[in-house]
Amino acid sequence: MIKFQINDQEVSAQPGWTVLETAREHNIHIPTLCYHEAVEPSGACRLCVVELKEGDWSKVVISCMYPVEEGLQVYTDSDKVKNVRRWILEMLLAQCPASVEIQALAAQYGVSGTRFEVHDADEQCILCGLCTRVCQQVVGADAISTVGRGVHKKIGAPYMEPSSACVACGSCVTVCPTGAMRQRLDSVRGVPKVNLAVNAR
Repeated sequence: MIKFQINDQEVSAQPGWTVLETAREHNIHIPTLCYHEAVEPSGACRLCVVELKEGDWSKVVISCMYPVEEGLQVYTDSDKVKNVRRWILEMLLAQCPASVEIQALAAQYGVSGTRFEVHDADEQCILCGLCTRVCQQVVGADAISTVGRGVHKKIGAPYMEPSSACVACGSCVTVCPTGAMRQRLDSVRGVPKVNLAVNAR
């Protein structure tokens, strides 16, 4: 077992665990959006940042991908961590201003607005990639992908054409942290064949 400290509390971890996995094992809260135990972590949302300290030296890292080490000193809610999370939440409010989940999370950190440019007031997706990863790594369908670049980047079916690979299992909707996939599912899977038959009558 590897021993280190989280918030001055000694914890133990299995080799290969991350700081986030260890924190969860010991019921220490670290907020996440793009993390799910069923898929490989990607560090896309950056909300799970923690501070590592050693004397006067410190740095902020993402806990979902940072491997545990003997003797680490980790702080999950320091002033530096709170400041970074507030910046991240401001950026998320600009990215997906229509997300009730993001608005509620931002309010917990005292963030009520954003200084960044909002490109789509109706957007709910944070582009975390959880839906694409669960479709690929768990379902094995590869029916969802990230399309476009920059402010035009979106989640949808490859080439933005409804995919016959989609089995309508709903896994993408289940893992989506903001509810955005509920609106996108039909554009990924197309119109179910049973509806086509009904409409043809």
